[in-house]
Amino acid sequence: MNNELENTDYLKTLAVLKDRIVKAQYRSYSAVNSEMILAYLDIGKTISEKTKKGWGTSVIKRLSKDLQAEFIGIKGFSERNLHRMKLIYEELTADSISPQAVAKLPWGHISLIFSKIKDKIAREFYITKARKEAWSRSVLEEKIKINLYDQHIKFQHNFDTSLSLAEVEKYSLQFKDEYDLSFLNLPDHHTEKELENAIVKNITQMLGQFGNDFAFMGQQFRLTLDDKEYFIDLLFYHRKLKSMIAIELKVNEFKPEYSQQLNWYLHLLDKTVKYPEDNPSIGILLCKSKSEITVEYALEIVNKPMGVATYRYSELPENIAWNLPSEEEFKRIFGHD
Repeated sequence: MNNELENTDYLKTLAVLKDRIVKAQYRSYSAVNSEMILAYLDIGKTISEKTKKGWGTSVIKRLSKDLQAEFIGIKGFSERNLHRMKLIYEELTADSISPQAVAKLPWGHISLIFSKIKDKIAREFYITKARKEAWSRSVLEEKIKINLYDQHIKFQHNFDTSLSLAEVEKYSLQFKDEYDLSFLNLPDHHTEKELENAIVKNITQMLGQFGNDFAFMGQQFRLTLDDKEYFIDLLFYHRKLKSMIAIELKVNEFKPEYSQQLNWYLHLLDKTVKYPEDNPSIGILLCKSKSEITVEYALEIVNKPMGVATYRYSELPENIAWNLPSEEEFKRIFGHD
């Protein structure tokens, strides 16, 4: 076994073991939390049923006082929270979402999702993501604020023609239409190599952008065939999908030939690196910008699963940032070393 295959095997094994340890740590907390959440939902169910039989606001207010008096020091039995339990139970029932699915999240997370998100599929998305990636409440709030779900459903790909129907939604929801790379602190004009090196240097934050299921396998990952070498900018392994993810970086607008090149790389990956138990490799073209119609047409003529996303790295509008002096120019203008 050559060094690259040994490294690939090690990284996959490491990812599996890390996942197992995280799950073990999480279970000790989630077992206790789940019972409390299920109790809240049972309370919500009872209040919902009693309300239909005549209970009014005054009865719920009395129930709140009695529960708080009985369980001193335990938060969660305020009148407002009892109403929230009722609402969440009713909406879970209406959406056909299993109580067990939400019981693995803290109550604050559940309340936030059901108060801010009204679409059933979007709710399921945030419930799953928050649980799988162990988001804090503040992280969840930020993800909702930036419309993370919309970013996923806008993501352009050809998965519907290159993967089985059962896999399409599972795969597409792992990627976004646009990634915020402002944390890389790149100059407004940068090369692909600068972008690539900055991502590798900040790989922990980059994995935060991609998600906890991504494991980094290498930069400029080498593929060989017939004494010729080919290099993938960044290669990852997705633990949930059990697929290698090849990412090609472009600092300009998407061009159709980029997808043809990536299609070839994916073919080589599947032929020379992929293990029999792995699923097909996936390609992501991360470009500075794209024409949606051009991407749509280009993806129609490639047969390997891939998608095209964009990235942003500055909060300033491009037409303004373009005309601002660089850091070096500022130093020259103001005479700093």
